[in-house]
Amino acid sequence: MKKIDIYIIRKFLGTFFFSMVLILSIVIVFDLSERLEKFLEKEAPAGEIIFDYYVNFVPYFANMFSALFTFISVIFFTSKMAYNSEIIAILSTGISFRRMVRPYMISAGVIAGLSLLLSAFIIPNANRKRIAFSEKYIWKPYNFKESDIHQQVAPGEFIYMSGFNIYAKRGDNFTYEVFKDDTLVSKLSANSIVWNDKKEKWTIKNWVLREFDGTNETYTVGKEDIDTVLNFSVKEFTEDPKKIKERLTLPELDEYIARQKLRGSSNVVEYQIEKYKMFSGAFSTFILTLIGVCIASRKIRGGMGFHLGLGLLISFSYILFMQFSTVFATNGNMNPLLAVWIPNILFSVVAFFVYRAAPK
Repeated sequence: MKKIDIYIIRKFLGTFFFSMVLILSIVIVFDLSERLEKFLEKEAPAGEIIFDYYVNFVPYFANMFSALFTFISVIFFTSKMAYNSEIIAILSTGISFRRMVRPYMISAGVIAGLSLLLSAFIIPNANRKRIAFSEKYIWKPYNFKESDIHQQVAPGEFIYMSGFNIYAKRGDNFTYEVFKDDTLVSKLSANSIVWNDKKEKWTIKNWVLREFDGTNETYTVGKEDIDTVLNFSVKEFTEDPKKIKERLTLPELDEYIARQKLRGSSNVVEYQIEKYKMFSGAFSTFILTLIGVCIASRKIRGGMGFHLGLGLLISFSYILFMQFSTVFATNGNMNPLLAVWIPNILFSVVAFFVYRAAPK
């Protein structure tokens, strides 16, 4: 690496982290002013507000808008270099524009790697504390409203409940059916099942077990409650499914998607989108960096203000495209992988043309 590489990398990463700290500080001040009344009303301890909420809020928000921070940073310091004639000086020494872009891509690689690491492993663990705090002091309690619940919980195993009370952690009119080669081999029926927090097991009340072996049937009536482990968790009914995906690391997300597919769940697409966003978001750093350096390296009328305005327009366009495509995937029939990568594909085309038009 040459001095010019180190200079650009230092400028890029320095501007990126400085702008992130500045904007996050402003966001925290506004968020605190908005939620202060609730914190005081619920008597939230200062230690929990700082360490459980805001310490875990910072990486979540920073990673969510890392593409925006990246683009603005590139536009800002590259535009300043262009108007100080530093870009012209670099190119006039015989260094090609392609060679000059190399330290930008190295810096983008550092940011992309951090973004992927955060979204895949660190932020989900931080979100558990942040969401737990929010459920306790900010949000309204989650209420499970579904009735006539049918689920496949394992290959050949199906459950049914007429309803589930999340406060009592009780499912009513419960049945558990086991099939082998499309043939019913056992059926457990109960008036109710209740989750036992201490034993971490289900307590089955007033149960009847029917077992089938060809034409023979064994009929057993339960006179006492039994505690048992079943292939589903109480958390599937007591936790908001929209918040579950924010608490899953990449390996946990893969397992959850496989389990939801097995059960025929209708919200599998949302979790697939969450997974694919981890990679597409990291890759977008390279695309937006290339667009930014190509735009900001040329002197144009309007100065740095025009560059920043154009940068914000392109950044928000990218975010808007991402929102549109994921909505189509969630509510339509679009492939979730394609939906998540459409903005990257479109902006890669934009990057190609602005690179062709960049000063050489």
